[in-house]
Amino acid sequence: MNLVYRHLAHNLRAAVVQFVKHSEAYPDGDRLLLSRLQELGFPITIHTLGGGFTWETQDRDRDTQTAQAAWNTALTYIRDPAYKTILLDEINIALKHGFLTVDQVLAGLAEKPEETHVILTGRGAPAELIDQADLVTEMTLVKHPFREQGVKAQPGIEY
Repeated sequence: MNLVYRHLAHNLRAAVVQFVKHSEAYPDGDRLLLSRLQELGFPITIHTLGGGFTWETQDRDRDTQTAQAAWNTALTYIRDPAYKTILLDEINIALKHGFLTVDQVLAGLAEKPEETHVILTGRGAPAELIDQADLVTEMTLVKHPFREQGVKAQPGIEY
């Protein structure tokens, strides 16, 4: 998300498509801040199109349709040279669960203009995406209060 903020600081148009988060599930801090920046005139577009905070699907067909719709939305920004950065928040989770295919995503990424940056987040990025990427960062969880103490998700920390 920091790359999005940096682009906005330089008045470069950016889009965020959230693949897991759902606008009614949690008051997601990133979405709240980006919405406020949008209201202040920063060139940001936000789409929160996920089914909510769950790693286990309750309805595979619905979750696949949701992810496919989010991907189609993302493609409109990936193809648009006016957008310099597109963040696909938690898309790797959709890939991991098979709601999207790696080939589908690689084909879409091949359509981006040369000066456009597309950021894919989420744990477990497929090797094929890592191979095609210019920059890869991996965050590794060492300790978390949920695991250690049973502390539930907190505003400002997890969302």
